[in-house]
Amino acid sequence: MPVDLDELLKNVNDEQSFIAFVQALGCDFARERVLERSTPSSPYGPGVLGWENGSVDAFLDAAAAWATADSRSTPSSTPEPNVWQRCAEILLAGKFYE
Repeated sequence: MPVDLDELLKNVNDEQSFIAFVQALGCDFARERVLERSTPSSPYGPGVLGWENGSVDAFLDAAAAWATADSRSTPSSTPEPNVWQRCAEILLAGKFYE
């Protein structure tokens, strides 16, 4: 059963919920790989579940690039109120950011 990652992200507030989010993100990636084997998407766009980055290095580079761009567009002098959720947001961005 697929999990709504955006909905799960909203509920990240501690280490346990962060770990659950990371596990769900990994399952989403694995599910896309299975679906892509049976019905491949266009090589010029995202996969069937929206994955733009299909390797660990591309995923991490995209996550870091999104976090950098996001922090520039919304500078804040106060610390992030929910660091667990912020970390989850950065990882989720690795799925779709190019």
